[in-house]
Amino acid sequence: MIEFSQAPASLPPGRRVYAIGDIHGCAEQLANLHRLIEEDIASRPIDAPLLVHIGDYVDRGPDTAGVLARLASGDVIPGVPTVNLMGNHENTMLEALSGERAAATDWLFAGGKPSLESYGVDPASHRDSWAPAIPPEHIVFLKSLVLMHREGGYAFVHGGVRPGVALENQARDDLLRLRQPFLYSESDFGAVVVHGHTPVKAPVIKHNRIAIDTGAVFGGPLTCLVLEADRLGFLTSDPVHEPVSIAHR
Repeated sequence: MIEFSQAPASLPPGRRVYAIGDIHGCAEQLANLHRLIEEDIASRPIDAPLLVHIGDYVDRGPDTAGVLARLASGDVIPGVPTVNLMGNHENTMLEALSGERAAATDWLFAGGKPSLESYGVDPASHRDSWAPAIPPEHIVFLKSLVLMHREGGYAFVHGGVRPGVALENQARDDLLRLRQPFLYSESDFGAVVVHGHTPVKAPVIKHNRIAIDTGAVFGGPLTCLVLEADRLGFLTSDPVHEPVSIAHR
């Protein structure tokens, strides 16, 4: 049973959004959370449900390949359209696979080693061997990711938005990576921003933003924000693997 509370924005009647925070290779938690969403829709039917994945599907965790296989297969919950956002880790992965030397180094440092290992690739192998080992449909999926999605009074992004800049004019790198001054801003961003990127122990709900990266790869739950009408609630999936050291964030 979801416990609902007052939300800082609203959705049109008949619309419900399920937004999942940073996954980072936690494939089993993701599968469990998708099952919980499906059960919620079955018990509380809604005319127009939508599933949003907030980005950072890859790196650090044990099964990047499994996560991308699930997401690249299409709508993961029958009858529920899905929006997949780009995270900074997907951006770095794509740059690394394109052959950029600096990006390859950054990717390995930021958690790309477990991603490569999930595809059976030795991270110490030559960069030219990386891309051929990854299924083409996974690459197509990564290249299809979007930077922002708008629904009702909400804007969904991975990282953040720069205060004082209209949503339609936000810089790509800010949408992927921004923390400050976004996190401490009390500004009206033009919509309530639902975001991940910055791990928190529990979801943060403010008048201008909602943070839903609850550090699944660091031993926290994988969290799904549920938005409908003028209220919100949460579904969670507990850890099923050894957490990654916080030192490697």
